[in-house]
Amino acid sequence: MKTANHTEVRGFVFQGFSNFREHQLILFAVFLTLYLLTLAGNVIIVTIIRVDHHLHTPMYFFLSVLSTSETCYSLVIIPRMLSGLVGLSQSISLVGCGTQLFFFLGFAITNCLLLAVMGFDRYVAICNPLRYSIVMNWRACTILASSVCASGFLLSLVQAVAIFRLPFCNSLIEHFFCDVRPVLDLACVTPIVNDILTLTVSLLAITAPATFLLISYVLIISTILKIASAEGRKKAFATCSSHLMVVIVHYGCASIAYFKPKSENTKDQDQLISVTYTVITPLLNPVVYSLRNKEVHDALRRVVGRKSLP
Repeated sequence: MKTANHTEVRGFVFQGFSNFREHQLILFAVFLTLYLLTLAGNVIIVTIIRVDHHLHTPMYFFLSVLSTSETCYSLVIIPRMLSGLVGLSQSISLVGCGTQLFFFLGFAITNCLLLAVMGFDRYVAICNPLRYSIVMNWRACTILASSVCASGFLLSLVQAVAIFRLPFCNSLIEHFFCDVRPVLDLACVTPIVNDILTLTVSLLAITAPATFLLISYVLIISTILKIASAEGRKKAFATCSSHLMVVIVHYGCASIAYFKPKSENTKDQDQLISVTYTVITPLLNPVVYSLRNKEVHDALRRVVGRKSLP
């Protein structure tokens, strides 16, 4: 627990990328391009899934929910980050910071849990195909998606309220958005309960679903290896390879960000990690599913072909 004398802080100022001042316009151009690609990619995926009836399956339903959540996740962070890079105001009110933290954590946790649900969908499809239509019916899918979103924002609310009940001694956030650790570093006092709560949320949002996914994929791979034909094994692997790639990058970045020791990295290294999971990871979802997924390719051709007809 740390303690200090304090005066009331009514707002914060982001340090942003001030250590890279001479490269800020380049960073702005790069991040803006990635942001626009993320928005376009996720919107295209959601639109294709909605329009093409061949993709009206549980797997693509969850993918559309994930794409929507990733889009909102980007909207919470990147516009303000871009405005800071071109010299606009780097300040944010106490309420604004709390709101940003709440929505950032809410969508981030929702994404982690959604990936676990998508892993369960692949497990049922490959390991228990005869019961797939019964287990993954539309009512079950809707309940799962709703429960995941509710759980994500409930955990986020608990974390945000616990942090912003603390008194703050400093107003400079050494980061480009209101993340858990940079904001907690400004508190005059950090009770051990806040550290325990942060660890608990991380375990529930990252470790628990990651463990579930690990077990699911061990069972999936063992089932695939028992398939007699090479073509059957290849097809089964193809149905989950895109999801597995997204899972590895997503949970890898989240684990590095929230489980590493506080003093292990410099602030610049912390910012680089944050850029990875706020800018690059949201783009990964549409890129992987559009480049590696034949069904999405076929659906896109059908939608484009349908619109080009007189």
